[in-house]
Amino acid sequence: MSIMDMGNEGENSVFAKLGVDTGGTFTDFVWIDEDGRLQIYKSLSTPDDPAIAVINGVDFLSIPERAEIIHGSTVSTNALLERRGARTALITTAGFADVLGIGRQDRPDLYALVAYKPEPLVPRELRYEVRERITSTGEILIKPALEDLDLVVQELLSEGVESVAVSLLFSFVRPDHERLIRERIRNTEVEGELGRKANIPKVHITLSSELIPEFREYERTSTTVINAYAAPLMERYLRSLKAGIAKRKLSVMQNNGGTIPADLAGQQAARTILSGPAGGVVGALHVAREAGYQEIITLDMGGTSTDVALCLGRLPKTSMSEVSGMPIMLPAIDIHTVGAGGGSLAKIDAGGALLVGPESAGSDPGPVCYHMDIDRHNDLASQSEETTSRFWVTTTDANLVLGRLDSSHFLGGEKTLNELTALKALSEFAATLGINSPIDAAFGVINVTNANMVRAVRRISVEKGHDLRHFTLVAFGGAGPLHACELAQNLQISRVLVPLVPGVLSALGMLIAQPVKDYSRTVMFRMNFGEWESARALKDQFLELERKAAEEFEAEGHSLDHLNLVRQLDMRYAGQSHELTVDLPGNIESKDFADLFHEAHQNRYSFQRPESAVEIVNVRLVATLQIEPPAYRSRFANNEDSSELAIGQKPIYFEGGFRVSDMYLRDMLKPGISIDGPAVVFQYDTTTLVLPDWQAEVDSFGNLLLARQFSG
Repeated sequence: MSIMDMGNEGENSVFAKLGVDTGGTFTDFVWIDEDGRLQIYKSLSTPDDPAIAVINGVDFLSIPERAEIIHGSTVSTNALLERRGARTALITTAGFADVLGIGRQDRPDLYALVAYKPEPLVPRELRYEVRERITSTGEILIKPALEDLDLVVQELLSEGVESVAVSLLFSFVRPDHERLIRERIRNTEVEGELGRKANIPKVHITLSSELIPEFREYERTSTTVINAYAAPLMERYLRSLKAGIAKRKLSVMQNNGGTIPADLAGQQAARTILSGPAGGVVGALHVAREAGYQEIITLDMGGTSTDVALCLGRLPKTSMSEVSGMPIMLPAIDIHTVGAGGGSLAKIDAGGALLVGPESAGSDPGPVCYHMDIDRHNDLASQSEETTSRFWVTTTDANLVLGRLDSSHFLGGEKTLNELTALKALSEFAATLGINSPIDAAFGVINVTNANMVRAVRRISVEKGHDLRHFTLVAFGGAGPLHACELAQNLQISRVLVPLVPGVLSALGMLIAQPVKDYSRTVMFRMNFGEWESARALKDQFLELERKAAEEFEAEGHSLDHLNLVRQLDMRYAGQSHELTVDLPGNIESKDFADLFHEAHQNRYSFQRPESAVEIVNVRLVATLQIEPPAYRSRFANNEDSSELAIGQKPIYFEGGFRVSDMYLRDMLKPGISIDGPAVVFQYDTTTLVLPDWQAEVDSFGNLLLARQFSG
């Protein structure tokens, strides 16, 4: 555990909040108490029951019952990735049961000889059709017959269904039929013991009209099914967690970078699929803004994966994301994930090439160097279902063998890494590769890992027309600062920022995040008549959403004094199949919506068509409860000369061979201190590698700024 005196800076910095981020290898904790002190703690995750690690951390840190806990969870994510969600049924309009299987005609891998499409979460035998129909204008053409509906309900309940997704055609215009189906399910009785009638066991029900009242039948159905599939697991997990943390208030991080109450997160689990990575982007943007940098690339490298995002002074938002090949049509931070982390497994493909990831050693059994006995590690590994690889060599093992990690400075010295077991494993792996040196094999693992991350960064930046030379790379996560300089060098990024607590920045971001609710509605409105008429029609839509937001925040016990409402429109040119989201500043009645869209289209695609009709597809409302973020300043040791701060030297392998490098402790470096590479900086939650010809300087906020030195 690491404790920092954060120097209380007034009433707004008194937080008494705990941020918790559950990762594949570690569960991270950031605790800010009433005195402004910040404590960080990392504990091995407990994959079989993630709540155990969280509860143990709360007990270890002695968190008082008056504190609030903000949690980033992987329960929903893992339910999708591992296909271990609830037994789910889908009820849809007659003739539309196969929408989930048909999907779209997209081919992510254009040159694949055999296209892969993930199996739907709901098998065909659990997709039920109801004869009903509502038109696109909300007119009821066919009302469902109650006797037919009850037969469907009885049949799906007899299948032992735990959760039901209801997604009817045009229910986003008129939700009457979806609500009727929910009522029939809840009021249905089944035969109990001794022939007695009994109420059915509680079944989770997700209505598309309440979760995501927008058009696009496939995406809406997919999102509704994903929520139904994950929600029962999330509800059980949160109930267990709330029981373990007693009376402490619990909130959960959302995909959109805001927080919601735990009860709502259980009901709408699809909103938490990217909760951990979202916290990291929120934290990185906050730190970068404080340091004076607006255009950043975030690099969050943890134990299992690396998450990257591009921020142009604000959180990058999208209304459509994808997990395991399935679309989720809910607001989220635009994050790209690649299977490259500290625990990523190195393996050899069928052609003899070296691959790293996406499979991970996780926390159990973990990297080889976590064990004192390689045979014991291999016994644990052989019992795992994660991979069929013959070897369990990870990126962490490679970094240790190359000297980039230090066996006695991992987790602040609380955990000792075994270099001999890692070296032995890499020697065996090198022999299989046909390489004599385990050092060369280890460097190959690092290069492949870096290449995976370089491709991920290019996908969100260069491939979208951004010049990386203008950006700052914000590196965090347990392994991000270890790889940051090499990535920046490969990408021609000129500057790297390593925050004060990079290894737990996602958990810190959860303390910075604000309560946020997103509302939307499809309107399909063409702007080909008077602007005043357009504004009045839209204003009524927004007022209804704003009333709903106010009611929900008040019901949760929040004051509306600091509630900020942002109105948005999804707009497109007539004939386009994609939309742009445009913020509406100021008075809605005095703005030319078309001009706002033309300008946004020009900025995004470098052209506009003022002569074309403009369609307003969706109205959106983002309701944010404004809270003051924690104002922290760390107090540093009073040292002036960096040459006096080195705690020793060690050989570290770089391109070309080993170089003698200085070693430093992060908490001994105060603002103004600069370090010349090659060097390595140790701290409790991560290790930062400074390459040869690079320099690191501590700024006034305690961040490490790394830049390449150019001679002559």
